[in-house]
Amino acid sequence: MSLIMDNEYLPLRDVVFNTLRQEILTGKMKPGERLMEIHLANKLGVSRTPIREAIRKLELEGLVIMIPRKGAEVAQISWKSLKDVLEVRRALDVLAIELACERMTQEELESLYRACESFEEATKTKDTRKIAEADVAFHDIIVASTGNKRLIQLVNNLSEQMYRYRFEYIKDSSQHSMLIEEHKEMYRGIQNKDKIAAAGVVKKHIDNQEKAIIRQLQLEKSTS
Repeated sequence: MSLIMDNEYLPLRDVVFNTLRQEILTGKMKPGERLMEIHLANKLGVSRTPIREAIRKLELEGLVIMIPRKGAEVAQISWKSLKDVLEVRRALDVLAIELACERMTQEELESLYRACESFEEATKTKDTRKIAEADVAFHDIIVASTGNKRLIQLVNNLSEQMYRYRFEYIKDSSQHSMLIEEHKEMYRGIQNKDKIAAAGVVKKHIDNQEKAIIRQLQLEKSTS
């Protein structure tokens, strides 16, 4: 399969890096899976040089680890890294929703309502990628409504790391009805400008995610 260039202005090494990174973040490439340079070069229709450069960058991001005498493989999702990410995400999301209660416009509130509905529709498809994208879109509206550029930047940076975990809990369809209800509760909290209620829902939302991801990781470990 030849590599499709999403952006013809990007250097080839960046296109390769973005492609491999996306496959890891979305779970297409599984934790522990080896990154064979020759295989990836053939698959993407490139030489080994941009593959090697991309693997080095992925290692710096913590998505790939180098194993002596074995080479590169996709990093495992550790409970410690999960906890670290979610602790920061919880604090940022609480701040975001509190500011959204003050600052969200009527137009943004209507967009948030539509995003609630879109997420619910996405869960019916059973397509993990579509559900994850609808989930991101919902939360992005809340963060954008704060108008705080620094907060938006911090959340965006963390979202890259969250994406991998998001896929883990969205895989579990038994969680979908709870996620739908939590989104609706967040919407109502912002609509009523109730900071305490909105922040409480966000904390519950993150706590439930952490439990669901740990449960999913334990399940995968026991069946592997």
